[in-house]
Amino acid sequence: MEDQNNKTEQPNSTDTNPKVTGIGGIFFFTDNPKETREWYAKNLGLDTNDWGSTFESRNINNPDEVNALQWSPFKNGSEYFAPSKKEFMINYRVQNIEGLVKNLKENGVTVVDEIVAHEYGKFVHIMDADGNKIELWEPA
Repeated sequence: MEDQNNKTEQPNSTDTNPKVTGIGGIFFFTDNPKETREWYAKNLGLDTNDWGSTFESRNINNPDEVNALQWSPFKNGSEYFAPSKKEFMINYRVQNIEGLVKNLKENGVTVVDEIVAHEYGKFVHIMDADGNKIELWEPA
């Protein structure tokens, strides 16, 4: 019994269940995105560019897998967050985005747009129960 309790359960690498697997980005409004990026670079050492800053980390269960989190300030009033009235948006990294969107629609969740594919992954936006627009991203 003691051995059973001390075992660390390893995730199934063939798991394709539609779900969130991590945070892909944090986006927020600011009056001046350029000045905000410069402040964070100067004072907190963020390596910034026109899109913000990318933080990379390795998957603890699969060290060959590198994950990215994008930090991005947006100009106040940007339509990118619409229809949300909030000053932030979180991007969640997901697996099986098509299956997840199907499940969300079945659960009555508002899906704002269609899944769009880019060279770096697939994206779709949904609204949560509090009116927050959420970006879902399945990396390529």
